[in-house]
Amino acid sequence: MFIWRTLRGEWQGIVVDPVRQLLRRGLPGMSLAFVAAFGVIFFHALAQRPTGASIVRHLGGVQGDLPLWLALLRTPISLYVPALDLPVWAGITQLFLAFALAELALGRARTLVVAYATTLAGTLTVRVMLLIGPGCGGIGLRPEIGQVLDTGPSAAVVGLFTYLAVVRRAPVVFLLTGGSMVWESIVKPNLAGREHLVAVGAAIVMGVVHELRHKRPTVATLLPNFRPDQPVRAEARCPSPH
Repeated sequence: MFIWRTLRGEWQGIVVDPVRQLLRRGLPGMSLAFVAAFGVIFFHALAQRPTGASIVRHLGGVQGDLPLWLALLRTPISLYVPALDLPVWAGITQLFLAFALAELALGRARTLVVAYATTLAGTLTVRVMLLIGPGCGGIGLRPEIGQVLDTGPSAAVVGLFTYLAVVRRAPVVFLLTGGSMVWESIVKPNLAGREHLVAVGAAIVMGVVHELRHKRPTVATLLPNFRPDQPVRAEARCPSPH
């Protein structure tokens, strides 16, 4: 029964509620998903020519050896720059689904914050790893890794799915997202795997903080018998005889 209740609650929070929001708000409720998908398609088509590839790299290519101000300037655009070593259409499908579910379930503003924060967390953490250098238990990175492009929109996708799993209490989605990232980093250790793990960690922290901020104890939870419509009366006590 516990497993059934968990799966039913996960289905309700991850699928049913967003579908209801879609029926109520219509396609404008997934505007971020359409913008993200069309942005990736546009930059992918632009990068098919050498001149276009150079333009895409200068607009949205983020590397660890870039000046910090330039990396921060390019990070929002990097959300639309697909990784060159991954199938673009599979990535677009995941990107559209992640942004659509998140926007319908969380709202537009929180979706943008989570997507950008998880991507930025991976970018900044790579810079710290480069400063540490090789060694230190495998935490540091070699200087030449600073010339490798970051993960693009995939870190945002991982972050959004993880955040959704935390705030909607969806253990299956959490295991599929976080577990797959851990497996990826073990089977194929590379820069993308590290950034994905950082995105998962950042999403977990943001999700837990959000839940703690919105689940503060109230008088009704601390005092189950307290009724706000009744005045509180002091109970008269007689002095005990000595």
